[in-house]
Amino acid sequence: MLKTVDRLRPGEKGVVTGLGSTGAVRRHIIDMGITPGAVIVMRKTAPMGDPIEINVYELSIRKSEAQNIRVEVSE
Repeated sequence: MLKTVDRLRPGEKGVVTGLGSTGAVRRHIIDMGITPGAVIVMRKTAPMGDPIEINVYELSIRKSEAQNIRVEVSE
C-alpha cells in the first residue's frame, strides 16, 4: 500500500519509494537522509498534528515536508 509519511499511524513503518517535491524542499529532504530505500517509522505527532516525529534516525519534520515523501507500507 502506497501513502505519504504524513498518513502513517504511530508505530507504522514504510520504505521510501519516491519524493514528490522539487527544488529546495527536495534537497532539504535528501539532506536529512530521506532517500529511496530508507525505512521510516512513524513515532508520534504533536498535539495539533504538526510537526510529526519519524525514525530514519531520530528526526522530526514538518507535516508539509512529510506530504512529499511516498512510502510503501509493510503490513
